Amino acid sequence: MKKQGTLISILAVILSILVPGLGQIVQKRNKRGSTILLLAMAALLIVVWYKVPAWYYVVGLFWLWNIVDVLLPPKGAPLFVGVLIWLVLAYGIGSQVTNFDPGALFKNQERAAAVINPMLHPSFFESKYEERKGWAFIEVPCSANPPLPDKTVDGVRVFIAPSCANVNEYLAISAEGLWPDYPVTLYWIDTISAQSGKWESVTDSEGKVTFLVAVPPRALTNSTDPTSPTLHQPTVEQRRQIKGIQLTKTGGYLLQGIYETIALALVATTLGAILALPISFLAARNLMGSNPFTMAIYYIVRTLLNFFRSIEALILAIIFVVIVGLGPFPGMLAITVHTIAALGKLYSEVIEGINPGPIEAVRATGANWVQVVRYAVIPQIIPSFTALTIYRWDINVRSSTIIGFVGGGGIGFYLYQWILLGDYRSLSSAFIAIALVVIILDFFSARLREKIR
Repeated sequence: MKKQGTLISILAVILSILVPGLGQIVQKRNKRGSTILLLAMAALLIVVWYKVPAWYYVVGLFWLWNIVDVLLPPKGAPLFVGVLIWLVLAYGIGSQVTNFDPGALFKNQERAAAVINPMLHPSFFESKYEERKGWAFIEVPCSANPPLPDKTVDGVRVFIAPSCANVNEYLAISAEGLWPDYPVTLYWIDTISAQSGKWESVTDSEGKVTFLVAVPPRALTNSTDPTSPTLHQPTVEQRRQIKGIQLTKTGGYLLQGIYETIALALVATTLGAILALPISFLAARNLMGSNPFTMAIYYIVRTLLNFFRSIEALILAIIFVVIVGLGPFPGMLAITVHTIAALGKLYSEVIEGINPGPIEAVRATGANWVQVVRYAVIPQIIPSFTALTIYRWDINVRSSTIIGFVGGGGIGFYLYQWILLGDYRSLSSAFIAIALVVIILDFFSARLREKIR
């Protein structure tokens, strides 16, 4: 017997040298051996994929620890040592793959300051002001018959000479009907409504002003064909402060975006809950396990729920944007589909966890499947279903902010535009508005869930 035990020990050591974990399995420590085998194979595959030879030494250490573990039965080598070696490998390669570099946050302080300083001054309100504004359209470059660049808007006339020009050619842009002896700003608005130039002056005693400016080179950088004549919009503007405060343009966009986001999430949650309700009954094993046909339906529905739940709503939004175009509607569709899958799964788990007594009692009376659901299931699930639906709406409000990044509407659409434009004051305002909405909704939804339960 002793000789047989020695042979088993020698065999275990040899096998552990060849394949980590096999020695432990021979010693009938199956769970430990299987875990070591999986961890060793995973470590080896990671190092082979990463192609940095130095990490093979760490794999070798784990292999050596595995041999020591076989030599010290029944407790084996200290478990934390093996776990530590594997974590060093996993986090070491992981940090290199992700270019983990905390110092990068402090290397370019000027760039960080350019981002952070504006974000410390969010833009919600401003002093109230009145304005005078006018514009005219001019063709760049010239065509055979350019339109006359002379337009009057609310009493402000803007006229330009000559009637067209090429990049870097000079224009005389005149305006009248403005406030006399007051600062005035000229903006060059290009084909995609972006500002390509800015000049400042002061009107004369009659409210007139003339700017002599060259067509900015940036005026055609956003054009699909710089050689094709396009209309540009030189705009003159005066502003002066009056009593009171008002929402900034950013504040107005935030109100619209937040309203769209909340409405989008509300509609998507309502539709998702309505459609998930009947599906959840088909995905509950305790209701569908009575015969092979209903079990087949159960597995099909469960598989579909898991499939759609595994696809992020952002990916679904991209697909729906391609199908129906930009706007809140594709975002609503994406969140609805994801909500159906998520609530269908949660609802079915609630149904599976209810008291089976009423179900058996109703079935004993000879009731059919619909009657069982109506009289034995629904009375037990209403509170949990309501709480889960409210919680899902809370989640969908947060998801709606990201959907806008792919053209799905809501506050996320404005957020994306401000990031592209580098408008960090507006970006900071959006962060604060989103946080306030989420905090308020979370507070009230938590209270509602408490009362329902």
